[in-house]
Amino acid sequence: MVDAKMLDKMTSAPGFIAALDQSGGSTPGALRLYGISESDYQGDDEMYRLIHAMRVRIMKAPAFTGDKVIGAILFERTMDGDVDGEPVPSFLWEKRGVVPFLKIDKGLMEEENGVQLMKPMPDLDALLIRGREKGIFGTKMRSVIAHADKAGITAVVRQQFEVARQIIAQGLVPIVEPEVSIKSPSKTEAEAILRDAIAAELDKLPSGDKVMLKLTIPTVADFYAPLMNHASVVRVVALSGGYSTVDACEKLRQNHGMIASFSRALAEKLRVTMSDAEFNSSIAGTIEQIYAASVAKVGAIAAE
Repeated sequence: MVDAKMLDKMTSAPGFIAALDQSGGSTPGALRLYGISESDYQGDDEMYRLIHAMRVRIMKAPAFTGDKVIGAILFERTMDGDVDGEPVPSFLWEKRGVVPFLKIDKGLMEEENGVQLMKPMPDLDALLIRGREKGIFGTKMRSVIAHADKAGITAVVRQQFEVARQIIAQGLVPIVEPEVSIKSPSKTEAEAILRDAIAAELDKLPSGDKVMLKLTIPTVADFYAPLMNHASVVRVVALSGGYSTVDACEKLRQNHGMIASFSRALAEKLRVTMSDAEFNSSIAGTIEQIYAASVAKVGAIAAE
């Protein structure tokens, strides 16, 4: 059963979702950005200890509260970790008012038909049950679209919604994330195919089933506005996709109703060498910047 208070917050509260879910493949890059190179640690256990310490520092920052950060996406190891002895999901919700999500995908397949599908997740039900028992509200899973190939994009969306139905059956709310690469030479065309494919899958969901959509900020402002009005959609959130914080926020301001779910853009100014005062001041400024872009929009909604 979906938590009603968390659902209400995700449906209507102003703010954005922090993506703290770097996995094994992206963790070294996140640590480098933070000022920790591969030569500073030995092996995966030490790497994950360092990234967990960085995430805890973010979560404990005074500005990291549900007033502006309404949700946080966690890597599995982060979900299983703690903050000062308290499990991370309960710390987020009980102490910070931040709704916890769990990244569930196991990475990407090789590119085929211009897309990368998700790798198989044979133990997904067990992970979902464990996440639910720990207080997780929803999940996130990522595919990547590199070209405007209709067969490939249709396959991505079909796979995403097949897994989404499995997640819904376990009482959680899935974030469907078919990312269109910002480097795609056919990004606009891919987004058109993607929007139609998502709309078709949404129409197949039983009444009462809920999903969220995490999408690359579209080339055409308000392009995903029609999806926001679907009865099954809790929220449409934007990934930063490699854009800087400034660029991502500027583009987000053009899209009414869309809120941020940023990872790299959230942490790009943070450094391990910062004092606590410097760190907290830096992240407070970034949170304010992303929050403002999520709630303050410019211009009128574009015609469909």
